Amino acid sequence: MRSFLFIPADSDKKLAKAGSTGADAIILDLEDSVALSNKEAARANARDYLKSASAEGPRVCVRMNALDTPFWESDLQAVIARRPFAIMIPKTISGDCVKTVAAKLDLLEREAGIEAGATRLFCVATETAASLFNLGTYAGSSARLFALTWGAEDLATALGARSNKDERGVYTEPYRLARTLTLAGAVAAGVIPLDGVYKDFRDEAGFVAEAREAVRDGFTAKMAIHPAQVPIINRIFTPSEEDIAHARSIVEAFARAGDVGVVAVDGVMLDIPHLKQAQALIARAEAARSL
Repeated sequence: MRSFLFIPADSDKKLAKAGSTGADAIILDLEDSVALSNKEAARANARDYLKSASAEGPRVCVRMNALDTPFWESDLQAVIARRPFAIMIPKTISGDCVKTVAAKLDLLEREAGIEAGATRLFCVATETAASLFNLGTYAGSSARLFALTWGAEDLATALGARSNKDERGVYTEPYRLARTLTLAGAVAAGVIPLDGVYKDFRDEAGFVAEAREAVRDGFTAKMAIHPAQVPIINRIFTPSEEDIAHARSIVEAFARAGDVGVVAVDGVMLDIPHLKQAQALIARAEAARSL
């Protein structure tokens, strides 16, 4: 999966268009984009959408409310029987938050007659100050965990910042640190490193630059807040034919060389880490073709 598009679950208009956006996954939001007075309506909409969603469409995820609210258990109870692909947990502090939700899902799946572990989990793992110290705790927290992502807006509020970007529109150091720790935490946990949102959906050039930076650094997917961002994500996070050809040349060079640690490709010496990078890129390309 490359693209995850947020859809406010209380917006009938946006829900009606969700399946045709081209996103690999949509996230029906019950949290920040839904007013307190509309939580129950959003749950009902999410439940109905899950019931009618096409198996040929995007995978359907649900962002629940945070664990420190009185809403999260009702969120799960409303949707689990409709078999969402995954639940997004916002404002997690550590892997213990994943364990808490996983335990609740164990119960709800059993009550609904759903196979244990069918509902996956992913987290917005950098929205509090305390969370930045715990990105290494997600490894082994639950077999349900499939991705980690990061967020800068709630973190800025938690830190008391006036802004999370400088005069050039570039994230300042606390937020770049959060991004880096999320990338490392996801890779350490063996899950998808999922890059965060880009708020200004009208700024296509800025969005493209951020997406390319994410791919360069190792993220393999990105979230979107507007349908116009989806095709850009899909294009940038899908390896190009040139990238694939180069990766295959590396794999073939090692195969021809036999049991060696270093080969030369196009005049450049490459070792085993380069082979693993090439194999991973080919695997992502094959996965993208199946979407």
